[in-house]
Amino acid sequence: MRKILTIILPLLFLISCSKESQDQQSNQGNLVIPAVEAVQSQFGSLPLVERFSGNVVSENQIELYPEVNAQIAEVYVENGDFVNKGDVLVKLQDEPFQKQLQQSEANLKINNARLKQAKAQLSTLEAQYKRIQALAEKDLSSELELEQINAEKISAEADVELAEAQVEQSAALVDERKNQLTKTLIKAPVTGTIGQRNAQPGMQASASTPLFMIGDLSKLRVEILLTESMLNKIKVGQTAAISVTDQNGEIVTINGELSRISPFLNEITRSTEAEIDINNQNGLLNPGMYVPVDIFYGESQQATLIPTSAIFIDPNTGTEGIYIANSIGSEIKPVSDSSSGVSSLTSPTDVTFQEIDVIARGKMEVAVNGLESGKWVVTLGQNLLSEGREQARVKTIPWEHVIRLQQMQREDLLNDVMKDKQQTPEKTTL
Repeated sequence: MRKILTIILPLLFLISCSKESQDQQSNQGNLVIPAVEAVQSQFGSLPLVERFSGNVVSENQIELYPEVNAQIAEVYVENGDFVNKGDVLVKLQDEPFQKQLQQSEANLKINNARLKQAKAQLSTLEAQYKRIQALAEKDLSSELELEQINAEKISAEADVELAEAQVEQSAALVDERKNQLTKTLIKAPVTGTIGQRNAQPGMQASASTPLFMIGDLSKLRVEILLTESMLNKIKVGQTAAISVTDQNGEIVTINGELSRISPFLNEITRSTEAEIDINNQNGLLNPGMYVPVDIFYGESQQATLIPTSAIFIDPNTGTEGIYIANSIGSEIKPVSDSSSGVSSLTSPTDVTFQEIDVIARGKMEVAVNGLESGKWVVTLGQNLLSEGREQARVKTIPWEHVIRLQQMQREDLLNDVMKDKQQTPEKTTL
């Protein structure tokens, strides 16, 4: 973001100030005195924030697969349809399953008949056994005859047990066929919204073919990854701010809090997953979105605050510092107008580069040591001063104005540049 601001913000500012700067230019040793913007540093504490990339998923988000292989006969829902748990979504061709059920039911009838025959045969043999046993007790029947009829009775008992097992097996197959038949009607397992529809009439569906994605879009979850070192400062309950672009192209912040952190770290990446529950009543988030997430984990010590855009890194030395407009006194305040809320350019004033000691970095502000609060620091045009220029004409701006510029996206800045360029046909002269 800082690189984008460094490249585009000076162009935007210089175009907007071109006509005014033409009337006020003066040379300093054959160097043009540039026009820059500056803001007055403040004193206070800085919210400590860590930025993450979050993945949005819905509550009860389920990818729905068929449980049986069959051709799709009808599809009753479209992408975006809201369904309740148990609603029929797809009907598969069920003729093969109907026939299989009929066959299994017929087989069950056959086995039931065989069981009746086996039981009848057993009853006959049991009666014969009792009669022969009674005769044997009166010595009217031989021992061999009794043993033969007993053997036949035992065999009949085994036939009954086998027939009963076959009946149970057939009944189980009938239940299985009925269950498979019910699976030709694919129902919503949860209440939610349909998405990623892949089901089409005539398509051959199988257990490896995803048909839909279903999830509750009103209750979403944003997942972020935390490294091992972050667990020392990121805790459950801390404030989370999720940035998303609305239908008008404006950046909207959705506030929440860190709901839970998995205590188990991945053994390879040494990271774990944290989740933020979001009530998505405004419909700004959708599952699958990749969004920036800021977690606020405390405040810095009291120090001088400057906008992040005020920091300039010398491309030659890599030194991090700021440009200070030394001769601007506290009597010069931002003079608001109806359009931008900024002041006019000052007369040429001295500027100096000063290294800084950053003690804390926030989303839009930086806390530093070695800078007196109230100093005017350049936030736009530092690259024009890095070539040895020691003076600049300064446009003092309010703190809120520079923060708003920092929040602008690259597309917004380019649109503003093109708009200003169309409204200012004069050639910009440095």
